[in-house]
Amino acid sequence: MDSTTAPARHRSSLGRYFEDFIVDDVYEHFPGRTITDTDNIQFSLLTMNNHPMHCDHAFAAKSEFGKPLVNSGLTLAIVLGMTVADVSGKAIANLGWTDIKLTAPVHPGDTIYAESEVLEKRESKSRPTQGIVTVRTIGKKSDGVVFMSFVRSVLIPKRGHGVQDIA
Repeated sequence: MDSTTAPARHRSSLGRYFEDFIVDDVYEHFPGRTITDTDNIQFSLLTMNNHPMHCDHAFAAKSEFGKPLVNSGLTLAIVLGMTVADVSGKAIANLGWTDIKLTAPVHPGDTIYAESEVLEKRESKSRPTQGIVTVRTIGKKSDGVVFMSFVRSVLIPKRGHGVQDIA
């Protein structure tokens, strides 16, 4: 940069507008997250889930898994959180989750990742400045094993009509 050029200012953007979503696009969410024993125990206790598979290593050692399982509510929350920057950062509202599947165990120490595929988008019939985007999200462990999937619909503003546009 020379002395006559003013430095540029850049603001990061959270999420996408309705027009930015393209059916069949896949967003690989970053970064991943390694789930710790502490994460699992604190989440389980916070949500009043005291199942010994989540917090009692001796009990879990006698199970078919041989070690504790991460609370599935925690894995769902983390995977959902991973999607916000790409899918719902500009959202007006989550409209619902369907078809939630838990397909493999997750254990403390596992690192998980997520990706979302745009399944559908349509303009809102009752809100002309907004649209509905539906995605399928999968959670994968670092070894590639898919442990979770769900479908989510989100109400998204069109460009020029989001809170970020009026702030």
